[in-house]
Order: sequence, then structure tokens, then C-alpha cells
Amino acid sequence: MTDIAKLASVEAELREIGKNFEAFAGQAVSVSRAAHLIVDALATGGKAMFCGNGGSAADSQHLAAELMGRYLMDRKPLPALALTVDTSALTAIGNDYGFEAVFARQLQGIGRPGDVLIAISTSGSSANVVAAMHKAREMGIHTISMTGADASPMSKLADVAVRVPATRTNRIQEMHIAAGHIICGLVEAALC
Repeated sequence: MTDIAKLASVEAELREIGKNFEAFAGQAVSVSRAAHLIVDALATGGKAMFCGNGGSAADSQHLAAELMGRYLMDRKPLPALALTVDTSALTAIGNDYGFEAVFARQLQGIGRPGDVLIAISTSGSSANVVAAMHKAREMGIHTISMTGADASPMSKLADVAVRVPATRTNRIQEMHIAAGHIICGLVEAALC
């Protein structure tokens, strides 16, 4: 491939990303509602818990760290954690109860009514994330789903559904982290 062909490919990718974000701007309400739900949970003594698989697991850890550490300002830590980080719990639960239970079982152990679960999946149908959302509903834990454009079990289960306007995994993930950053900024500004 020539340098010009590579450049054209890069430009096409960037234009596609720009179009996706332009379309996503029309969903500002869902992003704002998600932030509000987290603010309400944290303001009343609850915590934010994140879960997802693969890249969404990494996003879960990233966003929990933004709240626990700092996003844009120095402030007290906000109670947030990713259910994706404890390899002993993940492997023990997966071994004893099946991979589908790895998040729901942790949620059952540490979740409380008034907490909020932020469930992230590009497909919106990851069995273990859907199971966690069902468990959250049983327990009085609010739910936020972050998925792609297609209707999914997760978007139907969520108190607030953030459905980004993309169907390819990489494009969905790009918008998930942007939405997550916006949410963290709104939460931090409201509580600090």
C-alpha cells in the first residue's frame, strides 16, 4: 500500500468516527440521565459498580478508576469499583457456578439497594452482564447499560440505556469511553 493509499484509509476512518460522534450528540439526554443516576446513588451513600467483558472490562476498570481516583479535578474519592478486577473471585465463581455468574455473584455479595450498576457490552447481550442486570433489579440496584445501536436485552433491562449509534465493536468502544468520560465529568462536577 502506498503512503497516499494509507493516508486515504486513515482519513476515511477518521471521517467515519466523526460521523458516529455527530450522530451520538443526538443522544445527550441518555448520557445526562446516566450521570444523574450515578450522582443520586453516590449522594445517598451508594456506590457505582461497573462490569463488562474484554474491552468492556477494560472500560469498566478505566471508568471506575476515574471516579475513585480523579477525573478532571482533585477531590475526595468517589465510591466506585469494577467487578472485573478480582481474578480469584472471577475464576472461583466461574469454576463453581459458571462464567455467567461471575458478575451477579459479586453483585449479590457487595451490592446494596441504592447502588448503581453500569453494565457495558458492545453486543448488549453478554450472558454474564445480562445476569448481573437481572440480579441488580432483584436487589433494588439501579442499572445503566452502555451498548451499541441495536436493541438488546441489556437496553431493555436498564433504568437508563446509553445506545451508541454504531454496530462495529471498535466504533462502539470508542463511543463508550467518550460517553463514560462525559459521565465522569458530570458526576465529578455535581458532587465536588
